[in-house]
Amino acid sequence: MEFPIAEVSWLLLLAQLPAEPSSARVALWRRLRGSGAISIVNGVWALPRAEAHAELFASAAARVREQGGRASTFSAQPLDVAEADALVVQSRADRGREYDEFAERADAMLAEIDKETRKQKFTFAELEEIEQDHEKLTDWLAKIERRDFFPDARLEHARVQLKQCGDELRIFGEKVFVAEGVNDAAKGAAGPGHDRPGR
Repeated sequence: MEFPIAEVSWLLLLAQLPAEPSSARVALWRRLRGSGAISIVNGVWALPRAEAHAELFASAAARVREQGGRASTFSAQPLDVAEADALVVQSRADRGREYDEFAERADAMLAEIDKETRKQKFTFAELEEIEQDHEKLTDWLAKIERRDFFPDARLEHARVQLKQCGDELRIFGEKVFVAEGVNDAAKGAAGPGHDRPGR
């Protein structure tokens, strides 16, 4: 969900939970971080104003109260342009760390394909393992995109990396089909989601 930086307004969640059990605070933290919410200060979270985000904060606040805590939600607009810019910068920094980790794992997948190719280890077992890695990368990038409210060049770079991983996987899959004597290999049947004996 992308927001125009110049026009974005914000929602705030103020939440305070009892010290124990700590699992309640961890669960709240995980839920809010998973949504892309920005931690401003301890117990104060921000999201760009949208109906889905308002529902999320309302639900989180209700849960906090059920657990004996205090919570309030607000619609807010920073009084200073620099403060608004700082929220965008922090959001991008949060996503940037995710994109960096995504890039590392994508590079690791490409390195694994290269290693197995050099070893001529073209087996269905290796193909299945690499396919699983590709599926995880695909699902992960989709999650990052959903909480990247102010996308920049890093998103497009990640998409290019994912495509490269998919292309290399298809090539590796074709070699596996040739090595395993599957006739459809020459027709390019291999790749994410293809059928093969025993699958």
